[in-house]
Amino acid sequence: MGQTLRYGWTTGACATAATTAAYTALLTSEFPDPVEVLLPKGKQPAFALASEGRTGEAAYAGVVKDAGDDPDVTHGALIVATVRHGSPGSGIRFVAGPGVGTVTRPGLPLDVGEPAINPVPRRLMSEAVERVAAEHGGSGDVVVEISIPHGEEMARHTWNPRLGIVDGLSVLGTTGVVVPYSCSAWIDSIRRGIDVARALDVRHVAGSTGSTSEQVVTELYGLDETALLDMGDFAGAVLKYLRKHPVPRLSIAGGFAKMSKLAAGYLDLHSQRSQVNFGLLASIARDAGYEHLAEPMSNANTAVHALDIASADGLDLGGFVAERARRTALDVLGDAPVDVDIVVIDRSGTIVGRAPDPGAPSST
Repeated sequence: MGQTLRYGWTTGACATAATTAAYTALLTSEFPDPVEVLLPKGKQPAFALASEGRTGEAAYAGVVKDAGDDPDVTHGALIVATVRHGSPGSGIRFVAGPGVGTVTRPGLPLDVGEPAINPVPRRLMSEAVERVAAEHGGSGDVVVEISIPHGEEMARHTWNPRLGIVDGLSVLGTTGVVVPYSCSAWIDSIRRGIDVARALDVRHVAGSTGSTSEQVVTELYGLDETALLDMGDFAGAVLKYLRKHPVPRLSIAGGFAKMSKLAAGYLDLHSQRSQVNFGLLASIARDAGYEHLAEPMSNANTAVHALDIASADGLDLGGFVAERARRTALDVLGDAPVDVDIVVIDRSGTIVGRAPDPGAPSST
């Protein structure tokens, strides 16, 4: 029997727990430990405090993030909330401490200049402050500073720099729960990348399966960083979001194997969730008049092997794959006003297929 993967807690849930403990201590001089928080959907976990203390007119508490069995870059990070009294009637104000980023580009669910503490974590912390204030006779007028030691370094391994979030991590989470391998954070970053591009009136965006294909498509079209989407294996996430939030032009770039999956209609290109369809490659050879290559392609060891077989005989397999991948993309986009082109590369980064073919005669 397979072992059940362990769920974890978001940075937003940890920040809420730390805020609850710090504000309680600010009002009572006592830190609740463990501290319970109320999350969406009725979950009410308890968090142990990793740090606590008073500094002048403020109290702080820290919680170590446990992401469960998800490969989260922030697993093990210390999330610290420092709470101090605000001016009467000011309500709750959020401040980015060391390691928490600041928004510098439009298109995100936060205004430019705001700390990168997303709306749901803000709501959870605000509700926690209200509960503590009601229980202990506080006003609820507070300044909440969230900091994440080493957060700026960790943020380099996230999409924040590309989204225009500088100097640190984002405090994230819509449910408070991290579902292992749900890839929700990755897909959310794709959507935010499209939002930022639209807000900046970027007319041409590119989704790439990896760093090599991203470099190729960037140089090919002279794209700015704001046009680049960290697509990875999630072609479907890019196409479905653009269907509702269109950008005039989309380029999709990737290695031959992954683009052959898109050509076969797969929208998740990960090796564990889709496989290269060698039968499709064989049928492409037949349709192109290369019947003698159909059997060798059907029995190819890898997609690259099939590409080598085609190249040795002069068959533009990469071009045919690009054209079929483009059809898949256009089918998903439906009536959305998005023009699509596909760039297929080999392992060395050489372009082996494009659709539409830039060398084909114009129909106009």
